[in-house]
Amino acid sequence: MPASASSNASLANKRERLRLLAAKARVRAENTIAAYYPDKGPLRRALYPRHLEFFRAGAACRQRLMLAANRVGKTEGVGGFELTLHLTGLYPAWWEGRRFARPVRAWACGDTAESVREILQKKLLGPPDAPGTGLVPKRAIVSVVRRGGSVADAVERVAVRHASGGTSWLKFKSYDQKRRAFQGTEQDVIWLDEEPPLDVYAECLMRTMTTDGLVLLTFTPLLGLSEVVLSFLPGGKLPGGDDGNGDGGAPAQALPPCPPPAAPSRAPATEAR
Repeated sequence: MPASASSNASLANKRERLRLLAAKARVRAENTIAAYYPDKGPLRRALYPRHLEFFRAGAACRQRLMLAANRVGKTEGVGGFELTLHLTGLYPAWWEGRRFARPVRAWACGDTAESVREILQKKLLGPPDAPGTGLVPKRAIVSVVRRGGSVADAVERVAVRHASGGTSWLKFKSYDQKRRAFQGTEQDVIWLDEEPPLDVYAECLMRTMTTDGLVLLTFTPLLGLSEVVLSFLPGGKLPGGDDGNGDGGAPAQALPPCPPPAAPSRAPATEAR
C-alpha cells in the first residue's frame, strides 16, 4: 500500500475514533442522571445514608424536609434527582421511595425568577447553550415553553415523556410571584428549593392534598427557627436535644424527614398515606 494511502487510512481511523468518543460523551451528557448513586465506586450510594433515608421516607410521608448545610447535594442530588424520577417514571432498581405509575404535574420553585433560572432550571434542563444536559434526559424532553418578561432564557413549563407512555408537566415558579400564583391547580409533586414564605408553603400543601401528592423542601435554615422549620421541629429541638445552633447538647443530627403534627396556628404538617 502506498505511503499516502496508509496515511489517509490512519487519519480516517483517528477521525472515526474521535467521532465515537464525541458521540459517547454526548450520550453521557444528555443522560447525566444515570451516573447518580451507583452501586460501587467512590460515589457509591452507600456513602449517602441521609439522602437515601430522605428518598425512602417518601413511601409514607407526603411532605419532607432536607434541612442541611450548603454544598452537600441537597438541591441537585436530592430535590432535583427525585423530581426527575417522578417526571420520567424511570426509577432505578434500588429505589424504595414513592413511585408514580402515571405522568405527574409538578412545580419546581425557588426565591426569584432569576435564581430559578440559574439554579433549578439549569440543574434540571441544562444551561441555555446546552439544553438537555441537566438531570432530565434529553430524550425525555418533549417540549419547552419559554417564559415571557425581563428574565432572558427563563423557562415557564416543560413537557416530559413518562415511562408509562404519557406526558408529565413541569412548571417553574418563584416565591416573588406571591401566594396568589400558587393557588388553584392540583399538583402531584412540588419541590421547594430554598425556604418558602409560610403562606406559599401552606398553598403548596393544599395543591397536593387531593392528589395525595408530595411536597419536597430542600434548604439551609438561613431564617433560623422560622414557622416553616418549626413545622418539622416542634420546640426547635433536633433529635437528641440539640437546638441546631451548635452551642451545646447532643450532636446535631439530620431532621426526621416526616414532621410530627404541627400546632393549628402553623401550616399543616405531614399527612401519612
